[in-house]
Amino acid sequence: MYIGGIEAGGTKINCAIGTTDGKIIEQTQFPTTSPEETAAKMLAYFRDKEISALGVASFGPIDINPSSPTYGSILDTPKSGWAHYNLIQTLKTEIKVPIVFDTDVNGAALAESYWGAAKNLSSCVYLTIGTGIGGGACIDGKLIHGLLHPEMGHIYVRRHPHDHYQGTCPFHHDCLEGLAAGPSIQKRLGISGAEIAEDHAVWDYISYYLAQAILNYTMILSPEVILLGGGVMKQQHLFHKIRQQFQEILADYIHRHPLPDDLESYIRFPELGDFAGLYGSLALALQK
Repeated sequence: MYIGGIEAGGTKINCAIGTTDGKIIEQTQFPTTSPEETAAKMLAYFRDKEISALGVASFGPIDINPSSPTYGSILDTPKSGWAHYNLIQTLKTEIKVPIVFDTDVNGAALAESYWGAAKNLSSCVYLTIGTGIGGGACIDGKLIHGLLHPEMGHIYVRRHPHDHYQGTCPFHHDCLEGLAAGPSIQKRLGISGAEIAEDHAVWDYISYYLAQAILNYTMILSPEVILLGGGVMKQQHLFHKIRQQFQEILADYIHRHPLPDDLESYIRFPELGDFAGLYGSLALALQK
């Protein structure tokens, strides 16, 4: 029997049917509109599908604690209409198989550990840098959970001495997401990242902030690989800048072994690319 997956993004929804070894059999996509309309489309897609489990990899923050009275809910999101909407409760009205609920980035980290860039490793961190910044970590095949799921985009980083932008995060202003996510780039200059020259100073700021974040994740979690996905990382030149900045602020604290000299195999693009979140939803279904 097949498994089902839902990648619930802030702008679009991907639904898929797949196999337990990570092959997508069929999929569909539609815009994320109101919670009621969006959930109705999800239910309609799976209504005639025979699946043994469903994984839901969602934008966050979300309540992933099964013992919580609000388990399955989207929490304090700025996305209109979605705050405190219980997506899983709605899906369970018709879908009578086990449902596993987690963040899109946790799902992506799990998928990369199953079928992607971390499949032969015991640990990885997956960070997406796009409209927002989020991260997930997989250690020995298990996702990190605790008080909540990780909120890696909301850590604080040191300011670049030449960057005076106040930040876009509605909660923290100048946290990592507020300084390095896509909207912060556009609001600084009034144009999208794709229109900005590779040698523009703004990329030095972005790489400086991301390198600090990667240093923090390295020191705390000690992953074997850090994967950087999302729309901002389509600017391939950023990888070189981030690795350079990381090497500088690391200051030889971790010596040549175990980190590689060029860092290309340590800080890299996800193997599953833009499909990491969708594969992540299927990977979550396998947790049941």
